[in-house]
Amino acid sequence: MYAIIRSGGKQAKVHEGDVIDVERLHVDGEVTFTPLLVVDDKGKVFSGRDQLKTAKVTAKVVGESAGDKVDMFKYKAKTGYRRRGGHRQKYTTIEVTKIEAPKKASTKAASAEAAPADPEAMESAAAQAVVEAAAPKAPARKPAAKKES
Repeated sequence: MYAIIRSGGKQAKVHEGDVIDVERLHVDGEVTFTPLLVVDDKGKVFSGRDQLKTAKVTAKVVGESAGDKVDMFKYKAKTGYRRRGGHRQKYTTIEVTKIEAPKKASTKAASAEAAPADPEAMESAAAQAVVEAAAPKAPARKPAAKKES
């Protein structure tokens, strides 16, 4: 089973036991993510928001580190303009401990919402849609005449 999680504006594919670096998280102990996609051991894909509300990816914070230094130098010729700077991105190292697949939603509730209870109501709704489509629409406004000077 694996999942796609989002952290720090980036996405990562994770399996249980994976150790990955994500942009700095200000947490200690455990952190949970709501996955964007889950694929179970049988190959079934869960990607709908409603399905993934109950899914969780739990990870343990292992440590923190800093990435490579990125040097910055701005220069404009013949003006004496020079600026130096740099940046080191901070990362949190996490170990994925558990991926919980989405819980099964009740199929009766989903099928009840999909099919209307009263067939006559369905026919009248279809008839009303036809009437609204055939109704004349208001004429388009003509553009205002330009004044001649």
